[in-house]
Amino acid sequence: MPPHPPSGYSTVAPYLVVDGAAATIAFLRAAFDAVGRRRMAANGDRIAHAEVRIGDTVVMLADPAPPHWPAMPSHAHVFMADVDATYASALAAGPAGRRGRPARQRARSQRADVESQPGRKRLK
Repeated sequence: MPPHPPSGYSTVAPYLVVDGAAATIAFLRAAFDAVGRRRMAANGDRIAHAEVRIGDTVVMLADPAPPHWPAMPSHAHVFMADVDATYASALAAGPAGRRGRPARQRARSQRADVESQPGRKRLK
């Protein structure tokens, strides 16, 4: 019987369906040092399925495939050891948002997060 969860995965794995999966992967690599694991092409430049690892988590993502897989808003918290450096990397990677503002203090020492919505990433 195969391991549960499969080796290299956690019990819960986020799956993002976003317009511009390739650009999202580039952003995740630049901002969070994501490491590519898998990438399956769809028609044209589209991605049918891809996986990147950020820290100890595999994030799965794909371009929309209507009508069954539309782009959907999503939100993820990413916990990083050096929030200020990660925030600067995220800004340099080019998301739309509040450029030039420092990471804000949040509850329990959480200082910044990135929200990914179809076609855009926003620092908040």
